Amino acid sequence: MKGKPSSTAAKAPSHGVARVISKLGLGSRTEAAAWVSEGRVRVNGRVVRDAEHAVRQGVDRIAIDGRETEAPAPVALMLNKPRGLVTTTKDERGRATVYSCFAGAELPWLAPIGRLDKASEGLLLFSNDSLWAARIADPRTGPPKTYHVQVNRLPDAGLLTSLEQGIAGQGERLAVKSARSLRMGEKNAWLEIVLEEGRNRQIRRLLEAFDVSVLRLVRVAIGSLALGALGKGQWRMLTAEEMAAL
Repeated sequence: MKGKPSSTAAKAPSHGVARVISKLGLGSRTEAAAWVSEGRVRVNGRVVRDAEHAVRQGVDRIAIDGRETEAPAPVALMLNKPRGLVTTTKDERGRATVYSCFAGAELPWLAPIGRLDKASEGLLLFSNDSLWAARIADPRTGPPKTYHVQVNRLPDAGLLTSLEQGIAGQGERLAVKSARSLRMGEKNAWLEIVLEEGRNRQIRRLLEAFDVSVLRLVRVAIGSLALGALGKGQWRMLTAEEMAAL
């Protein structure tokens, strides 16, 4: 007669095997689903071919190509994203992605935390720790993000105040935490804009509402973590102290 499952096993939540592999930081969910369909994944010694096959993380044994999985140590890195790259693992249109910056590096699977659109550049974080990443990305608990934005006109105090007051439309409110002038040219200027939460193309959409076009948009800091002298396309690992501070 089989014994009853332990209380730990009984309480462990179950998720699809591809999702669990991804949360372990071993690959994207798309990659994991492909491994499953190819018969490379075993759960408790049996081959599974359904990416949604329910497993209990920390209870069921998962093996890929005969090797049992172990969660790698949580790590994070910062990248100075160049303009022209898309923030995705693989682009359906064949465009270059941010992962091209890691070519040849021996790294665990790392997922981007948030996004920078193709035309934007600057500080982008990656991590294999999904819980830490979720706290960073959460607009309620995550750190503010600082951007330097070149615009096609000379701003006045009224525009800066309007950006902070924000606009409402289509069921959402777009606003910035703060906006100030950094430097003025003859026909354009650089602004420093701080966001507490990031919506899709938020800065560009907000400025467009005031008939202002963005010429360049560079994220220079996330909380206390500054881009600093990190070169375009370059990356470095974060220290445990930097991860804790964020």
